[in-house]
Amino acid sequence: MQWLKRFGLLLVLATVCALGAEDKVKYVFLFIGDGMSLPQRMMAEDFLLKTNQGQLIFNHFPYQAPTTTRAANSLITDSAASGTAIACGEKTNNGRIGMDPAAKRNLESVAEIARDRGRKVGIVSCVTINHATPASFYGHRPSRGNAYELGLDLVASKFDYFGGGGLDAPDNKKSAEYQGNIYELAEKAGYKVVSTRADFEPLTAKDGKIWARGSNGPLPYGLDRKDDALTLADFTAKGIELLDNPNGFFMMVEGGKIDWVCHSNDGGSVLREVLDFNDAVKVAYEFAQKHPKETLIVVTGDHETGGLSLGFSGTGYTSKVDLLQNQKVTFDRIGERLKAAKSSFEDSKTVITDCLGLHFDSEKKGDLYVKPEEEARLKEAFERNNLPNAVKALFNNKSSLGWSSNAHTALPVMTSAYGEKANEFQGMIDNTDIAKKLKPMM
Repeated sequence: MQWLKRFGLLLVLATVCALGAEDKVKYVFLFIGDGMSLPQRMMAEDFLLKTNQGQLIFNHFPYQAPTTTRAANSLITDSAASGTAIACGEKTNNGRIGMDPAAKRNLESVAEIARDRGRKVGIVSCVTINHATPASFYGHRPSRGNAYELGLDLVASKFDYFGGGGLDAPDNKKSAEYQGNIYELAEKAGYKVVSTRADFEPLTAKDGKIWARGSNGPLPYGLDRKDDALTLADFTAKGIELLDNPNGFFMMVEGGKIDWVCHSNDGGSVLREVLDFNDAVKVAYEFAQKHPKETLIVVTGDHETGGLSLGFSGTGYTSKVDLLQNQKVTFDRIGERLKAAKSSFEDSKTVITDCLGLHFDSEKKGDLYVKPEEEARLKEAFERNNLPNAVKALFNNKSSLGWSSNAHTALPVMTSAYGEKANEFQGMIDNTDIAKKLKPMM
């Protein structure tokens, strides 16, 4: 009978191991569009359709799950609490990074589990790499404002690849934990730190742990980016090259500037940031086609920003988001040019036409024609030193966009999934469920 018991125990263990192996996915991509919910996604989708440029790829993934986002202490979350929920699978208070609401207990992220199970790990963002969302995957601090200390956590994480923006406060000598410049500490810890395209492009897995940045701070906005600047898609593609190995990898990629331009209600810039994010997802999708039984791609948002609505009373039931393609630079740059032309309303009109295509020619008219009553409102705003905001509102409205806030909202986001185990992401879920579903796959 003893041999029978032993045989039974071995059979149970074999079954458990087999089930565990079946749960694993070799390659896991998690994309987070900061500030991106359904309005931002559908705006970009409609634009692509109207301009014959295809579709927003993750809108057409086979599994879609509406996702709630509240923080432990607020219906409306910030990126620290939501990033922690997505990364660690537990709620925390706004402002916390990788810690419980009382800031007494460190939470374990899916990236840390992947590292501890022998996978390679990559963290990519177009904003600073110690910003709230990317930091949630390696950091443990009571406040997202502990930028220098989060830089120390980054180095201590021993993750294999960091890519995208640079650091906030890399050499904060006022920190009680000051140990030196974070970039130099990273090099001492074995990271190869590069900051130019010339150094970035030749990188291979043989170079070991990599920290590649395209800027000392955040990457440039898509609309303001020079042609030779590295993009989120570039950092994603390089991440695949550096991280691929027999044990697989986990890579988180954040489109962080969607949030920033939603805060400023800059419709044309939001569009470009979502499309840049879409390009990065396409890189992962192309990889998945080569590894169809081994790859999972999850795309989500941490919250909605701006209260974006698709539709404006002045355009009725017609969507005119294709007009956004006429915006040449971000409203940050437009504001600078308008400030330089502040001595003359006529000079300001020239800037408006150059940057947005809005014109004042009654003979040409069309969708971008500024009507006399609209021009009068702009002139009044010019006299009140509020022209940039007035121009922004006019251009948004002509493009069928409305905004209700300059802050975050409680609107649920959408989580989309493609590939192996993607079917686990369907039905109404909470943002904590993302980590809860991903952790066993590690």
